[in-house]
Amino acid sequence: MSVATSMLQEAESDENFMEQIIMGDETWVYGYDPETKCQSSHWKYADSPRPKKARQVRSKMKVMLIVFFDMEGIVHYEYVPQGQTVNRQFYLQVLKRLRLAVSRKRPQKREAGAWALHHNNAPAHTAHSI
Repeated sequence: MSVATSMLQEAESDENFMEQIIMGDETWVYGYDPETKCQSSHWKYADSPRPKKARQVRSKMKVMLIVFFDMEGIVHYEYVPQGQTVNRQFYLQVLKRLRLAVSRKRPQKREAGAWALHHNNAPAHTAHSI
């Protein structure tokens, strides 16, 4: 029996199954330098055309965010340091910090087997040590 099949059977037989799942994902977060309302205001005559505003484009500053959440909300998140690759060694350290966050924020899930992690098949997530 495959893992997916056994999880599907468990989900169908246990109404609280989804409460045990903690999901993780990564995304890029871009930095912007937005103008305040005061900074963007212009003096103009009543019959002058509206000033044209430049479109806001993605910033050159970006950072990767790793976030873990469950049905109650965010359990743990962290930003990947600039220049750091998300490899199995780094991701293993992230998972250790996640385990501490689960113990602190979701004490009902503290015991072993009380929660399951769901993440995608990125190479760092599927390494044997993970």
